[in-house]
Amino acid sequence: MAKQSGLTVWINPVLVTLWVGALWMTALTASVLFQTIPDRQLAGQVAGRLFTIVSYIGLASGLWLLLQRLAGEGLSAFKQGLFWVVFFMWILVLIGEFGIQPLLAQLKASALPNDVMQSVFASRFKTWHGIASIAYLIECLLGLWLVIKSS
Repeated sequence: MAKQSGLTVWINPVLVTLWVGALWMTALTASVLFQTIPDRQLAGQVAGRLFTIVSYIGLASGLWLLLQRLAGEGLSAFKQGLFWVVFFMWILVLIGEFGIQPLLAQLKASALPNDVMQSVFASRFKTWHGIASIAYLIECLLGLWLVIKSS
């Protein structure tokens, strides 16, 4: 294993903590929003904004962690479980933010002025929201593994 520079010694654990902590906290916050705010559309908008922020935290953190690992380990990084966990988490962020979320937004926009859940798009929305939720759960669990293995 290559020796880490002073910067990566502290920034890598901070980025892992920020990313994974944000994942778990946003999941909990979204649940609280839907339990607390009677207007489900408003709760969904706030939750969606939080998930977008977490996605960008994940994109930046994951890219840094992947590039740093490649720079420090070279091709042997591809033989490391931590590299692949970060890589799969990063891919899940890309799929969620740039694949699934735009689709959900389009379904919501197509349903206007009605709530998407009271529209002909409700079934498709539920399906894609479920896929997004499963991908997010997998990302959270991989993040938990990352925290445990990184310490």
